[in-house]
Amino acid sequence: MAKLAKRVKKAQEAFAGKDLLAVEAAVALIKSAASAKFDETLEIAMNLGVDPRHADQMVRGVVQLPNGTGKTVRVAVFARGAKADEAKAAGAEIVGAEDLLEKIQGGMLDFERCIATPDMMPLVGRLGKVLGPRNLMPNPKVGTVTMDVATAVSNAKGGEVQFKVEKAGVIHAGIGKVSFSEEKLAENVRAFVDAVTKARPAGAKGTYVKKVSLASTMGPGVSLDLASAATA
Repeated sequence: MAKLAKRVKKAQEAFAGKDLLAVEAAVALIKSAASAKFDETLEIAMNLGVDPRHADQMVRGVVQLPNGTGKTVRVAVFARGAKADEAKAAGAEIVGAEDLLEKIQGGMLDFERCIATPDMMPLVGRLGKVLGPRNLMPNPKVGTVTMDVATAVSNAKGGEVQFKVEKAGVIHAGIGKVSFSEEKLAENVRAFVDAVTKARPAGAKGTYVKKVSLASTMGPGVSLDLASAATA
């Protein structure tokens, strides 16, 4: 068995026996144990009582975190004419139509959010096998198929986080940087949990939110007291 690094061992010892913590206590513990040489991301995982193989149990949505993610988001926009100009003015790094299609087909995927005007969707649809698995396919349900491209770009860069349940019924996302204050991280945690809770699908039966856990990029995880994670 490989020998654990001192940093990892120390973190594991700090987390030993601690479970179902209040949000503030969990955030404080994670911040105190984070020791990587970069600014780690606070990651949240929510285990839900749904089976996303059934359409009426799919959980998907978007949340604007009150304190942002601390991450620089590169945005690609499919648009023409005036809408393309609006996207560029709003800060989109990559804007185009057929030319952008060709670049993506050629392997260019240097962006974290893809937005499109409705008239561009027949074109974008040809990229389903490329963008879909990476959760980059524009979708009107999360505001990335819209004529208001300026607002969509601004939201993407201002702390908006998309979420979608995975096959095992888990939602995972980065919701801030460990360098954020405990208060700001706690606010982001509750905003994310609230958004997922409100996105409960009609087909969900029984307990919807089963478990919520937090961890830093390189650190151990800790589960939250569900009542503490709920908004007032």
